[in-house]
This record gives sequence, structure tokens and C-alpha cells, in this order.
Amino acid sequence: MSDTKQRLLDGAMDTLRKQGIAGVSARNIAGAAGVNQALIFYHYGSVDDLLVAACTAATGARVEAYRERFATVGSLRELLDVGRALHEEERDLGNVAVLAQMLAGAQHDEKLARVTAETLGMWTAEIESVLRRVLAGSPFAEMADVPGLAAAISASFVGLELYEGVDRPGAQRAMAALEQLGTLMEVVEELGPVARRALRSKINKAAARRS
Repeated sequence: MSDTKQRLLDGAMDTLRKQGIAGVSARNIAGAAGVNQALIFYHYGSVDDLLVAACTAATGARVEAYRERFATVGSLRELLDVGRALHEEERDLGNVAVLAQMLAGAQHDEKLARVTAETLGMWTAEIESVLRRVLAGSPFAEMADVPGLAAAISASFVGLELYEGVDRPGAQRAMAALEQLGTLMEVVEELGPVARRALRSKINKAAARRS
């Protein structure tokens, strides 16, 4: 990738962090990138297409940076620990603010909605991979909708990231509650074979009633 294209990607993200979705314009992005605004249209076609490329590239880089940490996760509680660390880093980098702006803009812009869903999907795919590994052989594995559970965890973290901006103690309590759920699942894993069969039977019956 050329230096100019990378500067435009960085400029788009910098503008989004500092000025919000309302401040995203060719003029502001070019100013942040230190280039002529005509280069936006030369390299990316439009401001919207540049923003899509910038968000996709930035999310891809962050997911890649966390891939090794995801690979070491051995339990739901450990996954939540990684999620907490991820949240703190993303907040400090200004990426939580970017997410909030993208979600706001997505309510009225189909292209932004699509790219926001795709970037969130990158994180959800990583979470799903972890869940399939840590739930293998668990009583929950037989009835869990793993893709749905991954989406629920991803959505929970998005909600907590935004919630923290208005009620940090409440968000911290919610995170603690999720961690308690992870601990509970670990306790279930330590049950003896009789208790595990009984639990599996109850889970299967509950699943049958829902179907």
C-alpha cells in the first residue's frame, strides 16, 4: 500500500475519533492526513468508500493483534478476561468512541450499517472460534447455539463499552456478573459423571421445549 493511501486511512480514523461522524468530510480527512483532498477521490472514489476501507483495515489490524491472546484462552472466564483487557485498550486508543460514532451513523446510512456489521463480525468470528474450542466436551456443547452465543457476547461487550460512558460503575457490575457466569460454567465442568448426565438431561429437555 502506498504511503498516501495509508495516510488517508489514518486520517479518516483520526477524524472520526476527534470530530465524530458529523465531522467526516474530504476537507477534514485531507487535513488530518496532510494531503490534497483530491487524492481521496483518486484513491478511494468517495469519502464513504474511504471510511469503509479505513474501518475495515483498522479492525482487521486490531483483531490480528489479539489473535494470539484468543488462541491461549482455555475457558469462558479467560475469554472474559481477554475481553476486559481488550475493552480497556480500545478505550485508551479511542476506538470505543469510533465504534459509538459508527453505530450512530449506521442508523441512517446503509453503507455505514453494512461496514459496521462486517467489522463487528470480525470480532464475533474470533469469539466463536474460542467458544467452539473451550466448550468442546462440555454439557453445554450439545445444546449451545455457538454462533448465537458468540454474537451475544460480542453484543454484550459493545453495549458495555457504550454503557460505560454514562454509568461506569454499572458497566463494571455488569462485567462482574458475566465473569460470575464464567465461573459457574467452570464449576459445572468439575461435576462428576452422574451430575453431568443429570444436567445434560435437563438441558436437553429445556431445548426440546423451546423447539
